[in-house]
Amino acid sequence: MNMRLPPGARLVDGFVGLGDAQHLLAAIDAEPWRSDLKRRVQHYGWVYDYRARAVSPDMDLGPLPHWLAEIANRVGQDGGFGATPDQVIVNEYCPGQGISAHVDCEPCFGPVIASLSLNGSAEMTLRKRSTGERHCVILEPAHLLILSGEARYHWTHEIPARKSDVIKGVRKARTRRVSLTFRTVTL
Repeated sequence: MNMRLPPGARLVDGFVGLGDAQHLLAAIDAEPWRSDLKRRVQHYGWVYDYRARAVSPDMDLGPLPHWLAEIANRVGQDGGFGATPDQVIVNEYCPGQGISAHVDCEPCFGPVIASLSLNGSAEMTLRKRSTGERHCVILEPAHLLILSGEARYHWTHEIPARKSDVIKGVRKARTRRVSLTFRTVTL
């Protein structure tokens, strides 16, 4: 298995500091969670309909809350969005939970997707759709993964549902991981 990133993927180590990460987690945990998936989620800016794989004008939730707007602006600037992302999905992954291989909805979202990891670590697998070539990356707390270009459109990404990962040669039990996925809605 190849440990490098595919073209168009970039990992920014320590995108947020420990204090900022704790502040974000506290703000997230103060908000209500949706439990209609195998994992808990929160939607900001726009609701994404997982069944229809769509976003429509009636799904607009308004501007991002103040505690999320500043980090979204920074992600937009540093992540190559060209503007502040207007949609954020917060996902909570408990040990044993993951997300199946997918490409974020192409007609729904713009050319850059970014995911900020908080609290726990997990291994993500990226797989080229045309060849099956595979790359893995460890998503550590405070790291920002940016997918654009080829990595955004031609590679799936997934987090295998398991209770541990091998990190730097050592099996490490997963703990609760929260991710913030930043996207721009294209209607």
